[in-house]
Amino acid sequence: MSKTWDKYKENYSAIISLGIPILIGQLGSIVVGFADTIMVGRYSTEALASASFVNNLFYTANFACMGFTYGLTPLIGAMFSQGRKNTIGEILRNGVVLNLIFSLLITCVMFLFYINVDKMGQPEELLPLIRPYFLLFLVGLIPTSLFNVFAQWSYAIGNSRMPMWIILISNIANIIGNWLLIYGNLGFPEMGLNGAGISTLIARIICPIAIVAIFFGLKKYREYSQGFFNSSVSYKKQKHITLTSLPIALQLSLESGSFTFAAVVAGWLGAIELAAYQIIVIVGTLGFCIYYSMGSSVSVLVANAAGRNDKKGMRQVAFAGYHIMLTLATISSFIFIFFGRDLMTIFTDDAVVIATASTLIFPLVLYQLGDATQINFSNALRGTSNVMPMLWIALVCYVIVGVPATYLLAIPASLGIFGIILSFSIPLFLAGALFLYFFMKTTSSTSH
Repeated sequence: MSKTWDKYKENYSAIISLGIPILIGQLGSIVVGFADTIMVGRYSTEALASASFVNNLFYTANFACMGFTYGLTPLIGAMFSQGRKNTIGEILRNGVVLNLIFSLLITCVMFLFYINVDKMGQPEELLPLIRPYFLLFLVGLIPTSLFNVFAQWSYAIGNSRMPMWIILISNIANIIGNWLLIYGNLGFPEMGLNGAGISTLIARIICPIAIVAIFFGLKKYREYSQGFFNSSVSYKKQKHITLTSLPIALQLSLESGSFTFAAVVAGWLGAIELAAYQIIVIVGTLGFCIYYSMGSSVSVLVANAAGRNDKKGMRQVAFAGYHIMLTLATISSFIFIFFGRDLMTIFTDDAVVIATASTLIFPLVLYQLGDATQINFSNALRGTSNVMPMLWIALVCYVIVGVPATYLLAIPASLGIFGIILSFSIPLFLAGALFLYFFMKTTSSTSH
């Protein structure tokens, strides 16, 4: 044990130092997700079920846009270790243009879902609530994407605190907006679920305004902003970014798409099952966001080592990150086992929804290790810039294996909502093993 500590202690320190501000920002987002679900759930079970459907449908869109920004991290992280600040500014300018185009395309795709929402098998009584809430989420995709571009730049240069503060401030604004607009407090109109949507949209607009103002306004970032202004939009640079960004975007889209499909299947089972599914997803997000915060840190530090062509250092960062992930997965599992039901009662006072959600704690705990493993090694692989394997791994694990597993366990096997959550473990463990294999292959001394 002491030998392991001596070998990895500097990596532990670097990962945690970079990851904690990301984690705090993520936990702030979880608090908002909790607040949204609590406030909407207290308003009505129909509002909670409608929010569940829209939120889960947008997971794929949000992760696609987020994943496309993640392609910037290994590029900027490698350049940062080489001191190429002007080039980083040039990459960032091209990245902004590409990500705005990409998020606009995703917005158009999601609009097609909107006009066909009545054909997706959801309870008829929920459609009048789903439609306006859907549009409010749709408008928020582009500003969220713009913020994530600059956030990835900040993470890649080792400053994870600045995006953290912006996220926390916007989260506070979101919670206050919920309180005012869902229930109609202080003379504001009582808007129910739409009030939550408007509040979320305002928070998503605050974030890019703040981070762009900091990027161009602070003197310490002047070399980056000068590189941004003095560069041009280049086909060569955009192609380079796209080759790194698109596989990650598609990988996260396929992964989140399998969860979106699960939400649709939950809707087939009924409003109670859909509301229970939403509660489990929100509770499970606690583990996911904790893991992904440290995963983002692993990706940046692997990219920094890649910029120095230090393959041993890349592996050491990845396995130090995995030790941290296993510890976090264990803690999350204990929280879910001992306090899971208490967490669920926060979101709704509907006894049937609580009872249904409580039966899902075992499969929720089961997939924590798989989730932690695939997050750690997918981010380690992302840091190497060898991202093409990530696409087909996601296709095989989440679409070819995961989607049928969800349907078969839920419907033919008659396990219902329990089968849906149980099915998550299958693609997660498989993906984790494959990401590890390709990371080891990429960082081997004989790889090219």
